[in-house]
Amino acid sequence: MAERLAVFFDPCIFEHDTGQGFFEARESPYLPVIESHPENAARVRNMLAVLQQGPIAEALDWHAGAAAQRQDLERFHVAAYIDELASNPADETRWYSGTTVFGPGSYDICRNAAGQALAAASHVFDGKSKLAYALLRPPGHHAQPEMADGYCFFNNIGVAIESLRARGLKSAAVIDWDVHHGNGTQEGYYNDPDILTISLHMNHGAWGETHPQTGAVDEVGDGRGLGKNLNLPMPYGAGDSAYARVFDEIVAPMVRAHRPEILFIANGQDANQFDPNGRQLLSMQGFYELGKRARALADECCAGRLVLVQEGGYAISYAAYCLHAILEGVLGREPGLPDPLAYMQEDTGGLDEFIKQMQRRYAASLG
Repeated sequence: MAERLAVFFDPCIFEHDTGQGFFEARESPYLPVIESHPENAARVRNMLAVLQQGPIAEALDWHAGAAAQRQDLERFHVAAYIDELASNPADETRWYSGTTVFGPGSYDICRNAAGQALAAASHVFDGKSKLAYALLRPPGHHAQPEMADGYCFFNNIGVAIESLRARGLKSAAVIDWDVHHGNGTQEGYYNDPDILTISLHMNHGAWGETHPQTGAVDEVGDGRGLGKNLNLPMPYGAGDSAYARVFDEIVAPMVRAHRPEILFIANGQDANQFDPNGRQLLSMQGFYELGKRARALADECCAGRLVLVQEGGYAISYAAYCLHAILEGVLGREPGLPDPLAYMQEDTGGLDEFIKQMQRRYAASLG
């Protein structure tokens, strides 16, 4: 029987309005042309379209999850923070950082996004499917228990994991290949021995009060969670082969050692070669290989239970194609969507030394 993927999506997510400006900042008084905020509805409209019309369309089963309820959100987020988001005037726009825009009606839309992740996770946990993907916005991996950051308000994966734990889940692993450090997920599970958090990201460091975490290798967890947070600040321009090798030689051994019951992927495509927010130069083929590896690791470690949750990806056309490539890899299909912007293989000089440094740093955890 051909493999199938359950996709969770609700069109209300298009109504989250991040407006226009100087890319992700407020508009400049010196420039006559303003542009859309990078986290806009158009990027997800393209993702939806390529899934509905591309080669894997026949393998997708579509569902719509209900919005996350207050009790769902409180399992990961502080009550006062939820109150703050809920109390925003319905007709006003608020900036939670220099880049993070909360528009009219965004509270219920953010609840809906978290609900899609929760529903996808429940679908897999309940044995209805081994593979699920939540197509949503805004993203969530920068949202900390009591703070918005990086376009994110509710930590969609965190909300989903905590819902499953309330129903008996004992352990999980999160692999975050969004190009930015998954600081919100790290913060939520930094003292937790049962949730392994792994982030592959460009080495951007902290970026202010809303993102004090550095994403450096010395952030390894604390207390009972010591050793359960793994940061991989990838060299700029790392490319396809670097991500594949780091996954095989660092990420996979860590997940195997943790032995999760379910594997989550923070599924951003902003490490792609044309993304305005990233510098890592991955191609569609690179993302295909990540999808294939995630599926194989889930098969090996947690009976195939794999949940992917949409994060970043801001090259409006190419990110959609990269998403399709990831899901082709997850489904075990041969690539069926040609790369319209293929490029020559990158130079991976220095990669051996980077991997050796990471292996030395995480030697104890890697066994």
